[in-house]
Amino acid sequence: MDAPARNMPVHRSVDTAASDVFDAARALRLAHETFDIEAKALIGLKGRQGANFARVAEAMLRCTGRVVVMGMGKSGHVGRKIAATLASTGTPAMFVHPAEASHGDLGMVTAEDVVLAISNSGESEEIGALLPALKRLGVTLVSMTGRADSTLASHADIALDCGVDQEACPLNLAPTASTTAQMALGDALAVALLDARGFREADFARSHPGGSLGRKLLIHVRDLMVSGDDVPRVAPEASFGELLREMTGKGLGFTAVVDAAQEVLGIFTDGDLRRLIERGQDLRSLTAQEVMHASPKVIRDEALAVDAAGLMEQHRVTGVLVISAEGRLVGALNLNQLMRAKVL
Repeated sequence: MDAPARNMPVHRSVDTAASDVFDAARALRLAHETFDIEAKALIGLKGRQGANFARVAEAMLRCTGRVVVMGMGKSGHVGRKIAATLASTGTPAMFVHPAEASHGDLGMVTAEDVVLAISNSGESEEIGALLPALKRLGVTLVSMTGRADSTLASHADIALDCGVDQEACPLNLAPTASTTAQMALGDALAVALLDARGFREADFARSHPGGSLGRKLLIHVRDLMVSGDDVPRVAPEASFGELLREMTGKGLGFTAVVDAAQEVLGIFTDGDLRRLIERGQDLRSLTAQEVMHASPKVIRDEALAVDAAGLMEQHRVTGVLVISAEGRLVGALNLNQLMRAKVL
């Protein structure tokens, strides 16, 4: 028997001949039409939201369990995004696949939950099969459908209308405008809820610790500063040689000058050193107090690292001394540490 042929041509279910000549003008026209159709769908969506939208938002706000989002196909993809947006903005939420729910995952749903079921037609068989069980559980059932007379809408405790006049698809078949409407309605709920909860930037940062906002709002100066013996410091009577060894040995580009109680008297930086050399001054006879810059920029250890970055930028310095609530030197922070932590 002959060996099977390799690299055989792939038979496609669509006519590929039309793709030999790409019509750029037609593609751009269809793109513009898509934007127009979907924009029109969103404007229409706005006009149909009223008392039921407010009822859904309040039910989700008062929910002592989770908002459980369900949807099949493209509605399921939208549902996953809605659940993720709710969860990241202060409303505990999760996505449960309707087909998996019929095979055990319904156990994730409790009577304290609000179920948001999404189906453009409102006739999804997988969601329909769950309706009796959801009713027995006693959950608050919210539907998001394009048909107010659908099975899902008629069985819901609260029904949201996300219907559109037409899809952006030229065949009026592929979910396009309808999924845009679902997504926007989910975003509107998330925005209404985060506002009702008094959700702020710091709350957002706590649920996004890996993002840039999380780094800016969760990292404090004490998390990045050097402390203990690693903090460069000398007494005011220290010789210039001692001061220079302390500054270069600790590698931060500056050293603090402190009294016996560890209160900051001044700072000496590598920039100060360059200026002294340029003046041709005899450095051997100088003390730390004679060369230090008095009243240096300091910041509290409990301050946000982003505030330290702002202080450096405002005063055009590359490092700051860190003090405790009692005003004593407890650390030092420079620009490189902020950059490594990606605060900048």
